[in-house]
Amino acid sequence: VVYTQSEILQREVYLFERLDSPNREPMKHLKAICFLRPTKENVELLVQELRRPKYSVYFIYFSNVISKSYVKALAEADEQEVVAEVQEFYGDYIAVNPHVFSLNLLGCCRVGTCWDPAQLTRTTQGLTALLLSLKKCPMIRYQLSSEPAKRLAECVKQVITKEYELFDFRRTEVPPLLLILDRSDDAITPLLNQWTYQAMVHELLGINNNRIDLSRVPGISKDLREVVLSAENDEFYANNMYLNFAEIGTNIKNLMEDFQRRKPKEQQKLESIADMKAFVENYPQFKKMSGTVSKHVTVVGELSRLVAERNLLEVSEVEQELACQSDHSSALQSVRRLLQSPRVSELDAARLVMLYALRYERHGSSGLPALLEELRSRGGTDRYRKLVSAVVEYGGKRVRGSDLFSPKDAVAITKQFLKGLKGIENVYTQHQPLLQETLDQLIKGKLKDSQYPYLGPNTLRDRPQDIIVFLIGGATYEEALSVFSLNRSNPGVRIVLGGTTIHNTRR
Repeated sequence: VVYTQSEILQREVYLFERLDSPNREPMKHLKAICFLRPTKENVELLVQELRRPKYSVYFIYFSNVISKSYVKALAEADEQEVVAEVQEFYGDYIAVNPHVFSLNLLGCCRVGTCWDPAQLTRTTQGLTALLLSLKKCPMIRYQLSSEPAKRLAECVKQVITKEYELFDFRRTEVPPLLLILDRSDDAITPLLNQWTYQAMVHELLGINNNRIDLSRVPGISKDLREVVLSAENDEFYANNMYLNFAEIGTNIKNLMEDFQRRKPKEQQKLESIADMKAFVENYPQFKKMSGTVSKHVTVVGELSRLVAERNLLEVSEVEQELACQSDHSSALQSVRRLLQSPRVSELDAARLVMLYALRYERHGSSGLPALLEELRSRGGTDRYRKLVSAVVEYGGKRVRGSDLFSPKDAVAITKQFLKGLKGIENVYTQHQPLLQETLDQLIKGKLKDSQYPYLGPNTLRDRPQDIIVFLIGGATYEEALSVFSLNRSNPGVRIVLGGTTIHNTRR
């Protein structure tokens, strides 16, 4: 995720091995750099390695704070004195975008709202490593309605108190703020189809550590079965990841045309040494551009195919109606119509019923029982019915601490109405995640202490400038887009978004 293999090769690192791969050959002429999470399993593997060292010297870097007892175990194993240094180099999380990180954890809570103890430990470690790598000792606020948010806030605070020497950074005028939220407050956002490039790729194809599996694409060539999408090494992706799908189409066309212009002419005669030299110099750039073009053309082509095949424009319009408007009878009719359409996939049908259930679970004339029956007769199983009730149990009205749907006062209603008018030209992107509203209030200093209390006696007098927001239960790329936009429109504010994972509907 951080470095490509070719970048590491340029640093003269020629061999990459996993610590747990068996039968590695001894190579005493090489030095070894080990970069590991400080887990019990890794320390045990390292102890075995040091008892029978395969390389001449070992430089050991742990991605987080390591306990004294582990260091002692390593020292005792290092009888041949091959360890040159041991350091903590905080990086115990996955950097996804310049302002987004993930811990790649799926399912962090047990039934109901209790943390799974192992996941709580892992999340605390990931968050504290992030704070150490960004050199932040923050004040902490959490979502009061969420027991897991409070537990995580307390665990992070304990680590900061215990490791106070590590967290002794130069004080800034306004202390940084860590805000801990719970996904269950907004179960709508991860269920919606997306129409910006990065979010759409994750929703329809799935992004895993910046990799996209295209092996199921009809007629895919061998070298495109898995591609990497990373804003670090791919200029086109960096410039287009937050744009709407319609714009991407135009930009792909321009990229193709630019590529055609630069193509080395087939009939170009390489007559002089200078011609050959120019050709060889330009060839790597040409090859790289050719790779970029074929990759994005393939990805966008597959997205278009899926949109058409699964009738997603129509599905998405109804999703947005469910998420953003409150006309029950029209919404119910639309969902019914799509449930009867053979072009709508089972996943999309279930998604619509889930959104309907979250939106109208307590409506007087709710059509949910009939929709669930329809869903069952479509698929012939109860699988999706169970999922619908699980989603409502997870993120329904009983659980939510905030008001996900109804604007409270006349001003908010007018604002929503005007926003509706302004955004009418794009019915597919009316929805804004709850996170956008929460962060907007936080930046303006209006986020209520009664709903998002501080941990401990101190509170922030000024508006926050450095904000780290963490979503227990996973963030989404739609929220990443919100954070990107808020960072752009509030020059003095820096927001970083993290989550236990990054969701799409399937996840």
